[in-house]
Amino acid sequence: MAKSSRLGLMRNRDFGRLFAATALGQSGDRIIFLALPLVAIAELCADEFQVGLLTAMTSAGSLLVGLPAGAWVDRMRKRSVLISTDLARALLLSTVPVAWWAGVLTIWWLCAVALVHGVLTVFFDVAYVSYLPHLVGRGNLVEGNSKLSAVRSVTSISGPTVAGPLVGLVGAPATLLVSSAGMAMSGLLAITIRKREEKPEPSERPQLAREIKEGLKFVVKYPALRAIMLGDAVFNLFLVMYQTMLLVFLEREIGLQSFGLGLIFSGMGCGALLGALLATRVSKRVGHGPVIWLASLVSCPLTALMPLARAGWSVYVAAIGLAALSLGGVVRVVAQSSFQQALTPDRLLGRMSATARFVSWGGIPLGGLLGGASGSVFGAAGTLWIGAVGMTLSFLPNFLSPLRTMRTLPTEKAPEFAC
Repeated sequence: MAKSSRLGLMRNRDFGRLFAATALGQSGDRIIFLALPLVAIAELCADEFQVGLLTAMTSAGSLLVGLPAGAWVDRMRKRSVLISTDLARALLLSTVPVAWWAGVLTIWWLCAVALVHGVLTVFFDVAYVSYLPHLVGRGNLVEGNSKLSAVRSVTSISGPTVAGPLVGLVGAPATLLVSSAGMAMSGLLAITIRKREEKPEPSERPQLAREIKEGLKFVVKYPALRAIMLGDAVFNLFLVMYQTMLLVFLEREIGLQSFGLGLIFSGMGCGALLGALLATRVSKRVGHGPVIWLASLVSCPLTALMPLARAGWSVYVAAIGLAALSLGGVVRVVAQSSFQQALTPDRLLGRMSATARFVSWGGIPLGGLLGGASGSVFGAAGTLWIGAVGMTLSFLPNFLSPLRTMRTLPTEKAPEFAC
């Protein structure tokens, strides 16, 4: 009985396959996180603004298709969306090493790949969030989100650990082939999930604008959902500013090589893994609402250690702040994802996820551009300071909402209302 209790959802064959597919897909994604900017920095000698532009293109898909993606996904089987987007992303990433070997790779090619990859990722993420309640049931959402966050955290450790030496051995462009293979295997494994959703019933008069408006009004109507979106929007804007100059700072000002970069990002993965392992326990102890704002308030100020670092041991001390950021981020995301999924009616899950993503991720392209521009004016270290302060302030929307005192998840779905 104790063993079964520890295994929990892992006894569910279909959840186990989703778990494995997540591990493969996220391994590829973590390698992209390190390898794609390094292609621009090391192979194409991109300047700070071009690195910022590449970062902006990576997330511009949220602005381009963020809202309609939810309405479209709500009309489709989520499993099919997961499979098709994984396979399409795998094919897309393989074009980078091919172009590099052919001698035609440019920063504009990278930006185009980043943009299309980001659009596909929007559809994947919306379907992923919407699929979990169907697969495990609403009573298992916290456990399901925690276990999936744990495997994502493990890949955050292993991905950079593998990517760093691999970039040094075969170069950043060729390393992207590993990312492509991981996503392809993730899509193929998802095909083996047996539990099928019923095809959503089409509305008599499907109207995209009306469906988007319905999802937007649902999220905006409820103060807790609204606060989660706004807090994420502030956090993501400044996080991307920070991340845009982090690689530039570590490689050009600190002088870290690919192996050292891999260690730094693996340390962030260790923090994320610890956060995933602690998320359920911390949420129960602190409360599902308070943990959302406390996680940011406690962990984000530690990112200010990085711009203080110099070449040598101090940079690895500063990396503890990045690990703490990842720990707090996972605890926060598990709590707020479970809250959003528990409150939202099934037929609105896709639109809720897409609307929240559109608002909270909408500033990410701007963050990339601001990070590049700020790096050109204030330098990489100055931009890290700005990012650290902004991320810390992201706790305010959640603190000033009902989440400040809501200790348990909603037990009933929120009522729907006419548009």
